[in-house]
Amino acid sequence: MERFTKTRVRYADTDQMGCVHHAKYFEYFEIGRTEYMRQAGCSYADMEKMGYFLMLVDVHATYRKAVGYDTEITIKTRVGELVKTQVTFLYCVEDEEGSVLCEGWTKLACTNEDGKLRRIPEEIREVLKGDEQ
Repeated sequence: MERFTKTRVRYADTDQMGCVHHAKYFEYFEIGRTEYMRQAGCSYADMEKMGYFLMLVDVHATYRKAVGYDTEITIKTRVGELVKTQVTFLYCVEDEEGSVLCEGWTKLACTNEDGKLRRIPEEIREVLKGDEQ
């Protein structure tokens, strides 16, 4: 299931050329991932209270179009691969006209608070799967 999060480009997100700095897209991915979980019914805080943590292990971004300050952007987030101990989130960041600004993914491993790998529990797997998987 794809979930949507809207936000605005802050002045602090832009570089000397007035465009969103490339590193900010990783923050937008985090916003999308966090809101995906919240909208699905299990926030990161809830998951951590249960003793499960999602640790970033890989990230990728492809930049398509520059955008500047105060533009409303939509972060589209969905789950890609979901295996025993890992989940991959897929992202598409678009501007107000629906033009793709950046696409990417993050791979996260499920761990305990000490960083040891854990199998993603069934109740969290159901949240991640959403309605369509």
